[in-house]
Amino acid sequence: MNKVIKVQGVTKIYNPTTIPVHALRGVDLEIEPGEFTALVGPSGSGKTTLLNTIGGLDTPTGGSIIISSQDIAKLSDGEMIEFRKQNIGFVFQAYNLIPVLTAKENVEFIMLLQGKSEKERDARVNELLKAVGLEEQIDRRPAQLSGGQQQRVAVARALASKPMFVLADEPTANLDSKSTANLLDIMAKLNQEENITFLFSTHDQRVIDRARRIVTLEDGQIISDETIAS
Repeated sequence: MNKVIKVQGVTKIYNPTTIPVHALRGVDLEIEPGEFTALVGPSGSGKTTLLNTIGGLDTPTGGSIIISSQDIAKLSDGEMIEFRKQNIGFVFQAYNLIPVLTAKENVEFIMLLQGKSEKERDARVNELLKAVGLEEQIDRRPAQLSGGQQQRVAVARALASKPMFVLADEPTANLDSKSTANLLDIMAKLNQEENITFLFSTHDQRVIDRARRIVTLEDGQIISDETIAS
């Protein structure tokens, strides 16, 4: 089976010329299509750094990250921006919605950058906001939505470009139990019914309990990789 993500010998050293911090120490990881995987570990274990290098938000010091036969570690900044726009969806802890835009406008923003037609944008936005249960809030701005609703808009936005996979960095950290359960139900349904690949960085046990594969990091290294029997 083709790998969606192939991480090979990835290292990341911050402050290499002063006081080096070894955030990643030769990490190898492969993700297959349709996985629902959680990267877990204590603060400082390297899980967010690994997620950020996979997403091209941070550049590894060494090693390779192969996505769609492309080693993204070798891309220029401009090439990486274009690659992310076409291939990777992101869900962040802080939602990162644009305050002055409506739910519809936040979701369609990436499609505007991709040059999609208004007809295609409208159809995709309606489809996604319905999938996350927010079709009635299509014209509301973030300040008019609850935290759980904002994060559901963020999930719809992450899927708008039809990415190869979605990276979710602590997506439930600011949510209460009910909102977390709703969000995880939505992402699990999208994963199971549409085979969307999700890779989480999390310390939230509620997310870990729903994951089908748990990759544990410690001191910048993978110390266990467990697939949960269905």
